[in-house]
Amino acid sequence: MLVDASAEDYLWQFQRLLPRGRIWHRGWGTVEAQDLLTLMPQWARLHASANDLIGDTFPCSTVHMLPEWEATLGLPDPCVQPPLTTLQQRTAAVCAKFAARGGQSQEYFIHLAASLGFQIEIATYTPFRVGLSSVGDPLCSEDWAFAWQVIVQGNVGTITYFRTGASSAGEPLAAWGIQGLQCAIEAAAPADTTIIWVYAVNSSVWDGGASIWDQGDSIWDQGVIVAP
Repeated sequence: MLVDASAEDYLWQFQRLLPRGRIWHRGWGTVEAQDLLTLMPQWARLHASANDLIGDTFPCSTVHMLPEWEATLGLPDPCVQPPLTTLQQRTAAVCAKFAARGGQSQEYFIHLAASLGFQIEIATYTPFRVGLSSVGDPLCSEDWAFAWQVIVQGNVGTITYFRTGASSAGEPLAAWGIQGLQCAIEAAAPADTTIIWVYAVNSSVWDGGASIWDQGDSIWDQGVIVAP
């Protein structure tokens, strides 16, 4: 364990390096010692900073080199909203990013969503092949081998529904306040794949009760909404 040196420690070492002679006094009670003591706190601070540098080389304990670690690891993460402001939050983000090993398995993405406070399920697609597929299987082409579905369960955040007079053409019928989850998974997803987002919302009607346009017969009223 490294020990910091005090200003008094440095004064004692400095006095031992002084020339010998009648005008060079050693001890604590002289005017010369008090004058030299005013210079020693800077050396003590440099000593402590050098000791801290060893801890700063590891991202989970860094303090002085936190901005350098954030720049190295690509932080702040645009997927994290609102931005992290406290030292503890920033250090935790650096440690998590450094320790992350990545992955392309379903388990990895489920764990990634759980770390953000969401529960998801993942479904994949298989191209239809004569001799391997059965009657009733979806007629998926080869392109569907590169698509996968993320089903968000439970709380999906604030939902903003499309409203005539308040929304404009091109906007989705519903937008969810979980951009952080979508950003994190899409950033980690294989670049050659397409994600289909599905939100399993706990609602009896698709627009929160504003209208029941199909008497509850459509997929909207079953609490499942597909987002491109």
